[in-house]
Formats: sequence, structure tokens, C-alpha cells
Amino acid sequence: MEEENKKGISRKKFLRISGSIAAGGVIAGVSGKLIRDMIVRPDKVFYDSDGDTYDISDDDTTVSPYRKTVAVRTPAEIEAFDVLPGDRMVAASGGFICVYTAEATVDQCFDVGEDVRDICVRDEEIYVLFPSRIAVYSSGGELLREWDACSDNSDYCSLTVSKDGVFVTDVFAKNICQYTADGGLVRFIDSPNGFVVPSYSFGIASHDGTIYCSNPGRHLVEKYSGEGKFLGSFGQAGTATGSFSGCCNPVHLYVSQAGEVITSEKGIPRICCYSPDGTFRSVLLNRKALGGGHDAYETRIASDGKILVAGKRSLSVYQYDPSIARTEASSSACDICGVNNCPVRRGITV
Repeated sequence: MEEENKKGISRKKFLRISGSIAAGGVIAGVSGKLIRDMIVRPDKVFYDSDGDTYDISDDDTTVSPYRKTVAVRTPAEIEAFDVLPGDRMVAASGGFICVYTAEATVDQCFDVGEDVRDICVRDEEIYVLFPSRIAVYSSGGELLREWDACSDNSDYCSLTVSKDGVFVTDVFAKNICQYTADGGLVRFIDSPNGFVVPSYSFGIASHDGTIYCSNPGRHLVEKYSGEGKFLGSFGQAGTATGSFSGCCNPVHLYVSQAGEVITSEKGIPRICCYSPDGTFRSVLLNRKALGGGHDAYETRIASDGKILVAGKRSLSVYQYDPSIARTEASSSACDICGVNNCPVRRGITV
């Protein structure tokens, strides 16, 4: 595996593809050669949760209705992403957290160290997740508090912060760990379906007291109350739009102010919109619009409706363009969507 890393495979990419295999989450029927192929040939081979392989085939020739208006390159590969009030973008990259203005110019950077797994902004505080600890910084870079994981075996992946506390996904324990905002352990949350986590694609988000978590090996998005009660799930396996492909999707989750669930997938990278009950609405950004590749991109919705995207070594801003949405080549369903005050249509007349 060292030799493959010399050929340009980043540590993050290795973890995203096969990391939890090393952590003990071995996938039945998947040989070492197939794991190697996933790493060095991600455009040629993929596999499902049963270990059955198939070729990735992206036949999507549609045109996204969102036009890229701003792009800025970051010093290193982006490890995590979120947004401060005022649409200030926050990116963890190369051991630093940098704050960008809404126009994507650097405002400030501060050192947090290596191995950042995720970040989450809440009330001007930036929660930074590491494999076995959580640190909280002010937006200016002051360390406010930190605490260690509740177990020596913890291997944290993603976090979200709500009024009910801090919720962290653990790829080793395959559960959600809930803390208070000050680091007190509240409870562990297990899926009634059983979390299947073949790789570091264990995303989590929150909105209005509800926690949304990916169950990537089962191709599901699950919902929980702030007290850990299971509220339901949606999702199905498949390569078509509205389905989740491969061994472990979706990777990232985000919930808009209107309650729409935004998913981001790897393999065939795309960012999709679902209703709160899981009804598929539309592909917002497809592989071509995102710039290609195979890794998932992380996304947020700005207050003015623009889509903010972090991936590879760049931050990008996309604006809905009605003229593109009206073309036959566009995949947009926004012109027939009946959601009131949808963030991605704010200020737009279609």
C-alpha cells in the first residue's frame, strides 16, 4: 500500500475508500486485489455491501442548472468544510483552519494540527473533530475547550452540533456518540437496521432538533430525535439518480433551512436534493458540473441561495441560472418544485 501512496494516493483518499477495513470493518468476500483496484482504479471498479463488483458507468449527459461563479484553490486537500454566519466559508486543510469571506478571499487561518476528520459551526464556534478527540475554537482561532473520546478504540468520522448536544459517528463502534456541548457523555445511539460502515463515509447532519445520519453500507439516510429515538429512513441501492451506489453512500449530508436533505455521493460524484420525507427531488450538481473525479464533495447552501462546494483543493460557489434550467439538456426539477422559500431558489424567478 505504501507503493501506491507514492503514486499520489493521499491518506484521506485511502481512508475514505478502505479505512474502516483497517479498523476492523472487513467486508465479506472482498479480496485484497479488489481493495487495491478500488484505490488505484476507482473509475473502473466498485462493489456493493455484499462484495459483488461492478463497473462504474456514468451515462449522465444532462447539464446542471447551476453555474460556477467563484472558485478558489486551497493550500492542500480539503479535509472538512462548513459555513459561519455571513456565509463565511470555513475549510480544514493541511493542519490549518482557514476562514474565507463570502467572496472566497482568505480572512484568517489558524493551526489546529493534522488528522482533522470534520468540522461543524454552531453559534460562531467551530467544533473540530479528530479521530479520538473534539476541540472547540472561536471563529478567531482561540481554543475554547476540548475533550477526549469516550473510548480508547474510538475512530471518529463526522459530527454535527444541535440544541441537544454534539453527535459524532464512530466507524469502529459503528454507532453515534452523543455528548453535551462541554463534552459530557450522554448516550450511544445504535441503528435498528445495524450500521454497516465499509469505509469512512459515515456522514451526519442536524436540523430543527432532528439528526440525519447515513447508514452507508445499507444505502440509507436515517433520522433520529435529539434523544436518540429512531424516526425512520429512506434510500435504496442503485446507480440511477435517486439511488445510492457502491459499497457506501451517501458520504456527506446537509439539511437546508427549508428542511430539504442534501446528499453527496462518491464513485459517481453528485449532489442531490430530497424532501424531508425522503422523496427524491433533483440532482443539483452532477459529476461534470462538480469537476469530475471520484471523491465526494461537501456542500452547504448560502443565505442568498448559492451552493457552496468544497472538494479536492478548491472552494466553489454555484448560482442557479434560470436560462440553463429551461434548456432540454438540464436536469433541473426546480422549475416545477413547489417548496416554498427553498434556499436554492431564493431571489430567483423561474
